Order: sequence, then structure tokens, then C-alpha cells
Amino acid sequence: MGIESRFIWMDGKLVPFDDAKVHVLSHTLHYGLGVFEGIRSYAQPGGGGGVFKLDEHVRRLVESAKMCQIKLPYSAAEIRDACLQTLAANEMPEAYIRPLVYLGMGQMGLGARGNQVHLSVAVWDWGKYLGEEGIQNGVKVQTSTFTRSHVNSSLQRAKVIGHYVNSILARYEAADNGCDEAVMLDHTGCVAEGTGENIFVIRDGEITTPPLLNALGGVTRATAMEILKHEGMAVSEQRFGRDALYAADEVFFTGTAAEITPVREVDRREVGVGKPGPITRKVQDVYLSGVHGQVDWMKPNISLW
Repeated sequence: MGIESRFIWMDGKLVPFDDAKVHVLSHTLHYGLGVFEGIRSYAQPGGGGGVFKLDEHVRRLVESAKMCQIKLPYSAAEIRDACLQTLAANEMPEAYIRPLVYLGMGQMGLGARGNQVHLSVAVWDWGKYLGEEGIQNGVKVQTSTFTRSHVNSSLQRAKVIGHYVNSILARYEAADNGCDEAVMLDHTGCVAEGTGENIFVIRDGEITTPPLLNALGGVTRATAMEILKHEGMAVSEQRFGRDALYAADEVFFTGTAAEITPVREVDRREVGVGKPGPITRKVQDVYLSGVHGQVDWMKPNISLW
């Protein structure tokens, strides 16, 4: 599927898709300082769409900009409205939403701080991030040779554009080795996250996820923990090595793009019996029902049309 749409919201107005352009000397293009979000809208019963946890995503965008000392020219409420305007203008009840904060043309160099701050919002039809096959039967992953950044080398809680070079290289490596995704280890050798997802491990009914030291605090991660709590299952946040993945009964990724994606193989070792387990399936089923408005406590907090 392509990423084309009718309109993209740029700095306060909707512009035709082909006219949504930035200058080649934009500061963010050269140095990677900027922040973004990934949000989803889902079709709802009776028609229309519902944006899942829009306020939580906008809050993280604002906090990411603050951590990077980027002074946003828009309030959280204005960013929220921009996302909804863009969806409505493109008549897309089900879509992926990408707010992007970037620094424009003007000064160059690492110390430049006077460039204009821009905000754009694009939407597109994005299916299953790791593929329909991956959602149904699980994905193959490898532990990457690329290490996730040290907790003090970057802003781990911020969704920063430049951070993703680390993830891209790991994802390329995994694909070149015949895998669907990579698991990133931190500088101590403990599991951090996927290239763009948080990770959960289940063994003997105990559910564990890494603490938020070298991983982004995922909105979907928090939702999965809510689901497990509602189902009467506790989650512990603990550090663990990659061998915990080898010995696990179940492993799954969480992310706005990836949703709830099971892992069936890690480093050529089957996870459990080599197919999604019952806890993974429960979380996946509740999540996908919830974002489509079929679970009362989990309904999208913003509805369209």
C-alpha cells in the first residue's frame, strides 16, 4: 500500500499531497533533530473511525519536543485538532497518523537554535506493519549486533527522528539474514526492545517486560499491560538476557504500528511450540476488538463521523 492521500496538514493549513514540500537545507534533514508520533484510527461499529489514545500520543509528542528543547508553536489541543482535521479532509476512518515536528531552513551547524519549528500531519492506509502472516502465525526475529543506546547517551523517553538510524540498521541486518524483525540489546547485554516495538516474555504463566531504561515508553505497551490486568494477569518489569527469549513459552511485540505481533522464532530457536500461545492470543484478540470499539473500557477516546 502507498502513503498517498489527498491532503497533508502543514503549519496550520491543509495542502494538496503533491505540494507538501520542505527545503533541502532544512536543519532536521541534515542532523536528525526532530520528533514524531505514530497514531492509528480504526473503523468503528456503525461506520466512521475512532482514534485510539490520541491524547496520550500527543502528550508524548509534546514531551519529546520539550526534552529536545524544541519550542512548539502549537498547543497540545491544536496538534490534536490537526490530526482530526487531516483524517476528516482525507475521509479516512481507518488510517495511520504521522505528526512530525521538524526544524526548517536557516542556520546550519550543530549549535543552530534559531530555525523555524514546523509541524506537519500526514495520514495513510497502513496495514499490518510486520505483515498479516506475522500477526496470524508470528514473526522470526534475531538479536541484533547493533546495541541500543546507553541510557545516558540519548533521550530514551523521547521519540526522536535521529534515534531511528540505530533501529534501521538493525532492521536491515535482520532482513538480510532472513528475519522479519530484530531484538535490540542494551549496553549490558540485556533485552531492551524491538527496532520499533516493546517486547513481552511469558514463561510458566509469568509475564515480564523490560523496564523503560533503554526503551521507548510505548502507548501500546501500556495498553497491553492494562489488558493483562483486566484479565487477572500481572506483569513484572525486569531486566533479562536474550536467553530468556530462548526459554520462553511465548514472546510478543507491542506497538502502534505493529499492534500485538507474536514472535515464533528467535535466533533460529522456536519460541514455545513455534506458534502464538494462549496469553498472546488473548491480548491480541482483546486489543484488536478494543481499538475497533468492541470492548467498553478500551474504546477509542476520539470518534469521527
